Amino acid sequence: MNAAEHEPRPDLAAMVVPLCRALMAAEQPVLDAHGLSMWGYVVLSALGETPLRTQGALAAAINADKTRIIPVLDDLESRHLLVRRPDPEDRRARLLSLTPGGRRLRDAVRKEIQRGEEVWLGQLADVDRECFLRSLRTLADAIRRSPDR
Repeated sequence: MNAAEHEPRPDLAAMVVPLCRALMAAEQPVLDAHGLSMWGYVVLSALGETPLRTQGALAAAINADKTRIIPVLDDLESRHLLVRRPDPEDRRARLLSLTPGGRRLRDAVRKEIQRGEEVWLGQLADVDRECFLRSLRTLADAIRRSPDR
């Protein structure tokens, strides 16, 4: 064993939080150029290709307080990026879905953000990059499924 194998590794948060801060800082100019807030992009990304049943379901999906996202939804709807329409099965609930313009904006922003992420990912060997991305997906999925979230 070499000396590095005996050294304790940093905590996950100590490694991931600075990376997350750098990634978010790199995303901000892209979001600004497209007139989106971080929460707006999170909402557009979460809506995906299928409608969500309620604002509460959306809030749960993005781990946000449902009252906090109402102004975000109002803004995105006023810009014709999403629509809220009555659920035919429950008129009190609203189905949320992207408009074609919302989908185009989300896809354009995602493409620019991911192009910028290449700065960091490009530092990894191809096999390490694939493993890193697969591991992040596994951990993100586990966190989404966790009842403690």
